[in-house]
Amino acid sequence: MAAMTRVRRVPTTVRVRVVATVCAGLLCASLAGCGNDGTATADASTASADTLASAAPSSAAASTPEATPSTSEAATPTETPTTEEATTAASQEPVSAGGSEASALWGKAYSGSASITVDVYDYCSTDGSRRLAGSQTYSMNSTLNLGRPESGGDQTESNPFSMLFAAGYASQAGAVSFQSSVVSTVSSQDLAGNYRDPNLLLTYWNIDWSDGELDARLTDPHDREAVVPNLLNWPGLLVACRSDLGQMPGGFPHALAAGTTFTGRLDSSGASLAAEGSTTDGVVAFKFTFDGTAS
Repeated sequence: MAAMTRVRRVPTTVRVRVVATVCAGLLCASLAGCGNDGTATADASTASADTLASAAPSSAAASTPEATPSTSEAATPTETPTTEEATTAASQEPVSAGGSEASALWGKAYSGSASITVDVYDYCSTDGSRRLAGSQTYSMNSTLNLGRPESGGDQTESNPFSMLFAAGYASQAGAVSFQSSVVSTVSSQDLAGNYRDPNLLLTYWNIDWSDGELDARLTDPHDREAVVPNLLNWPGLLVACRSDLGQMPGGFPHALAAGTTFTGRLDSSGASLAAEGSTTDGVVAFKFTFDGTAS
């Protein structure tokens, strides 16, 4: 009769106690490793609990991680020039002659003297023709002022700068004045009753200035509008053709005629100019030179 090996079954209660004992031993070992001298500390317990909590899987579904572009796929940023670079480049552009350079003369004032020669004519000959009645040369303190081109209404003076020249003062006999433009205030309606801007720009001189050389010409005295700032103040006889009866005191303003010129050297430091012209009534012809220093 064959021998029979009998396996002895371990009671369930014993197995539970063994498992509990092993788990307790492992827990004590892990706690002993975190404490000092094998003793578990409260901090270690807390840290272990926190670690276990953080390691616990979330009940929410895990989101799919976004793909990170590789270095080779990353776009190369485009460099955009800064405002400072653009400004520097613009400031290095050459300044054109005439327009931009002339703006450097806006606000310039020149003072000096003008040596003036006047030829006086009359119609006192026996046949009534024009004749030379006398000549006089004199000197006067003078000023020349340049400024921004004048604007009036919807128009702007086409000259590179506005010009105002004065030899002597207005009521002085022999005084001369040049003015390139004037803004006149007129009626806001024309003769037909249509609206117009009451600020009317009148331009008298055509001014060309380049490389320090001035070439100016009086093109329209605007005596039709009775706004005449370009004048030579010269005394007239009390009675025509009777010089023995004396002259009118203080002189008499004569409008300068188209064709009067003003030319020469003009820059930021000084002016050396010459003028020549006549009056619209043909009574006076004149010429002068002006040397002034910028202030």
